[in-house]
Amino acid sequence: MKLLTAIIKPFKLDEVREALSAIGTNGVTVSEVKGFGRQKGHTELYRGSEYVIDFLPKVKVEIAIDDSLLEAAIEAITTAANTAKIGDGKIFVSHLEEVIRIRTGETGTNAL
Repeated sequence: MKLLTAIIKPFKLDEVREALSAIGTNGVTVSEVKGFGRQKGHTELYRGSEYVIDFLPKVKVEIAIDDSLLEAAIEAITTAANTAKIGDGKIFVSHLEEVIRIRTGETGTNAL
């Protein structure tokens, strides 16, 4: 089992969710986060004053997934979140030791 963590642009969330549903993922956790990478933020003008926005709004999508769906999920996220512009985001893949469904006590892939 793997844990996919994707940091994407907020307006791409619906497309990513639909792409993941299409390949058969069971659940997704979404968090609103702020951060920066190579973009390094940007400057804005407000009432004649210029100020720097260091941390840009992003969305963090987390999916616990069976190994058999890993490549399809990565492809779905990559395709759906791509704008071909800087700041599209990143995908991190981590190994999951164990998953336990609290309600039933199921473990492993049955808990997904």
